[in-house]
Amino acid sequence: MRTLTILLIIALFVLHQDFWFWDDIEPLVFGFLPIGLAWHAGISIAASLAWAMAVRYCWPRDVEVAEHEYAAARGDVEL
Repeated sequence: MRTLTILLIIALFVLHQDFWFWDDIEPLVFGFLPIGLAWHAGISIAASLAWAMAVRYCWPRDVEVAEHEYAAARGDVEL
């Protein structure tokens, strides 16, 4: 899953370089939204999902455990 997340982030980086809709106003999405703006809205939604995947599958778990143990040793954590 980590490899899939990394590939998704790379794909989003490439797809964000919007040169195919750069000068297009038509077609309008939903009748009012220019296609380039709709494309960037979709990229933003996909980026937020990719970030959620990165946090879920790529974030190191030992960092949070070490922080919790450090805070418990200082007496900052309420049990």
